[in-house]
Amino acid sequence: MHKRCIPVTLVAVVALALAGGLMAQGASLTPMEQLGKMLFFDTNLSTPAGQACAACHAPEVGFTGPLSDINATGGVYPGAIPTRFGNRKPPAASYAAGPILYFDMEEEVWVGGTFWDGRASGWTLGDPLAEQAQGPFLNPVEQNMASSTDVCLAVEASTYAGLFTTVWGPGSLDCMGDVVGTYERIARSISAYERSTEVSAFTSKYDYYLAGQASLTGKEKKGLRLFEGKGMCSHCHPTTPGPYNDHAMLTDFTFDNLGVPRNPQNPFYTMPPWINPDGAAWTDYGLGAFLAGAGYGPAVYEPELGKQKVPSLRNVALRPDKSFVKAYGHNGYFKSLQSIVHFYNTRDVLPFCGDHDNPKEGLNCWPAAEVPENVNTDELGNLGLRPDEEDAIVEFLKTLSDGYQP
Repeated sequence: MHKRCIPVTLVAVVALALAGGLMAQGASLTPMEQLGKMLFFDTNLSTPAGQACAACHAPEVGFTGPLSDINATGGVYPGAIPTRFGNRKPPAASYAAGPILYFDMEEEVWVGGTFWDGRASGWTLGDPLAEQAQGPFLNPVEQNMASSTDVCLAVEASTYAGLFTTVWGPGSLDCMGDVVGTYERIARSISAYERSTEVSAFTSKYDYYLAGQASLTGKEKKGLRLFEGKGMCSHCHPTTPGPYNDHAMLTDFTFDNLGVPRNPQNPFYTMPPWINPDGAAWTDYGLGAFLAGAGYGPAVYEPELGKQKVPSLRNVALRPDKSFVKAYGHNGYFKSLQSIVHFYNTRDVLPFCGDHDNPKEGLNCWPAAEVPENVNTDELGNLGLRPDEEDAIVEFLKTLSDGYQP
């Protein structure tokens, strides 16, 4: 497994850049960002009306799934037609801005794109976030609009149609003569909002710590040391700025097969054949499946089978209250930070539950990986962390939530 290792030394220039970003947190949205926000929260951009982008990407939980009961089970959210479900939990819409999908020849890894499988590659619009924004409106298991023309007409009838024309210019909201261009402008507006300081704010305790404006507790510092050291977390979730952003994004934008088990409560398994032709036998091959569908040969896609996007860990602990359940992993199998950190630590130490007489998942066994090929055994699985060290890493992860007041 070849992954880019980014140095974790904090230097003065980084602190200055971060301090500047923190001071900008109160800045108002630009007109384009405001337009993107209105599109993002518009419940009329679905059929039937009622589901906005924010239904699956809500700010109070870091722009991911906001319903505790769904997170506690299958983790997959219903679409505008509530009996229809997709196949994965909602990724965070914040901190998702990365490069156009490409293969890094030196590191031998795919980098970039959005969605868990990287299919919003950026190859068409030059912006993976904008391509991602185009997808849910027309997806029958999400917002279920019949066509991009219907989306355009709903925007034309909205209260912010004038703002659209102000931002993009006269004739920019043309649902008959230039629906392709209009639909692209809708998506680029949403992309601008997702990049804004309202969505990707960089106002966590960790940001203030890097800027020299806050102190970490002893346990949080211990967690940071383990995160960057024994736990090897920073190999994929670097804690300092990287090549694609002036801030620490807590992702390297690559893909990995972590050996995550199936989530048997995923409602996608029970969807009708026109949604899920494989039924209960469906297997999530992630990036590999996308590359195969894009026309790449087995030599390219087979090494990527089972790999999912490495998410940013920013806001990973953000939730309305302590009783709220967040789901982790691309399929929502894990229901707490403690459980996924324990999995990283013990996946290859505990036996498979199928081989155990009295299986208790996460206690005396783990289920087999959904996709056994290409599992990362270099950077997780047998980390040798003590329980107190697992707890310390979780404490550090809590410092990554936005909205900290120093």
